[in-house]
Amino acid sequence: MQYHLLGNSGLRVSELNLGTMTFGNDWGFGASYEESKRQFELFANAGGNFIDTANRYTEGTSEKYVGDFIQQDRGHFVVATKYTLFEKEGSLNQAGNHRKNMIQTVEESLKRLKTDYIDVLYVHMWDFTTPEQEVMRSLEYLVNQGKVLHIAISDTPAWVVARCNTLAELRGWNSFVGLQVEYSLIQRTPDRDLLPMAKAFNMPILAWAPLAGGALTGKFLKNPEAEGRTKPESARRNERATLITQAVVDIADARGVSATQVSLNWLRQRPQAVIPIVGARNTAQLADSLGCLDFLLSDAEIAQLNAVSEVEMGFPHDFLAQPLINQLVFNNMKDKIK
Repeated sequence: MQYHLLGNSGLRVSELNLGTMTFGNDWGFGASYEESKRQFELFANAGGNFIDTANRYTEGTSEKYVGDFIQQDRGHFVVATKYTLFEKEGSLNQAGNHRKNMIQTVEESLKRLKTDYIDVLYVHMWDFTTPEQEVMRSLEYLVNQGKVLHIAISDTPAWVVARCNTLAELRGWNSFVGLQVEYSLIQRTPDRDLLPMAKAFNMPILAWAPLAGGALTGKFLKNPEAEGRTKPESARRNERATLITQAVVDIADARGVSATQVSLNWLRQRPQAVIPIVGARNTAQLADSLGCLDFLLSDAEIAQLNAVSEVEMGFPHDFLAQPLINQLVFNNMKDKIK
C-alpha cells in the first residue's frame, strides 16, 4: 500500500479508501458485524488507513461498526464521514447543507463513531438552497472547535466547489481537500469539468462506484440476468458499457488477473490523484480488490482502455481543442510554449 497527501493538507491517506456502505444489513443487503470486522481487519493489515462512511449508511449502523473497529488504534485511522442527508425523517431542518443540520449531524456522528473528532467531514451533496458562505463558515467553526480536522465535498457541480474554495481562500478559512464523485471506466463524464477543477485546487478524486455497480467485474457479460441494482437499460449496462467491460475482461484474461483489479488500476494510474473507494459484501470481494496493488497496467493497456471509454467533452472543450483555435490564439505556436 502506498499513500497520498490529502490535497493541500499534510494528512497521509492510503491509496485505496475502504467504503463501508455495506457495513450492516439494515437495507436488506450488506455484511454482518463479524463479516464487517473481518473486512476492516483485512484492509488494515494490507496497510489501509482511510475509512469512508456517512451518517445515513445502513441507517447509522455503518458509523457504529466503524466506531467499534477504530477503537483499537484511533490515532492510526483516518475516518471520513458525511453530512447533508436527513438524520430524522419528516423533520425539515434535520436535512440539508445548512448550519443547523450540519451541527446536529456531526454531533450524532461523533456519538455513533465513539470519537471526539472526525478526520474528514464531507458535504455529502449540494442542496442549492444554502449559501456557500454559510456552509464554509460553519465548517470553519467545526474545525476551530476541533471536532473536524479537514473538510471535503461530494456530488456537487464543479462551479459550486470552485466558488466555495475560492471563498475560503479569500477569507483565510479551510478549503476542501478532496472531491468525491462517481468515476469509473463507464462513468467518465467528470473528465469534462470536475477533474480539471479538482486538479486546479489540488484535490484528489475519491472515486465511488469504481466498478460501476459491479458491471466492470464482467458479471453481466457472463449472466445478463445477474441480480443487481443496475437495470439492463441503465448507463452501466448499455452497449457502450458492454464494449468497455469486454475490453477490461480481455486485458484481465490476458494477464491472468481479475477484471476488478484492471478497473481499479486504471483509476490508480490516472494522470492526477484518484483514490478508489473499495466496498464489498464479503472478504473475498475485498481481497480481490486489494489484489490491484500487486501490479500496474502497461501504457498500451491504459491507452486501450482510454480509447474504448472516451466520452465527448462537449462545449467549450471540443471547440477550444480545434486546430483553428490554435491558429487564432497562438499563431500555430502553442507547442513552443513551455
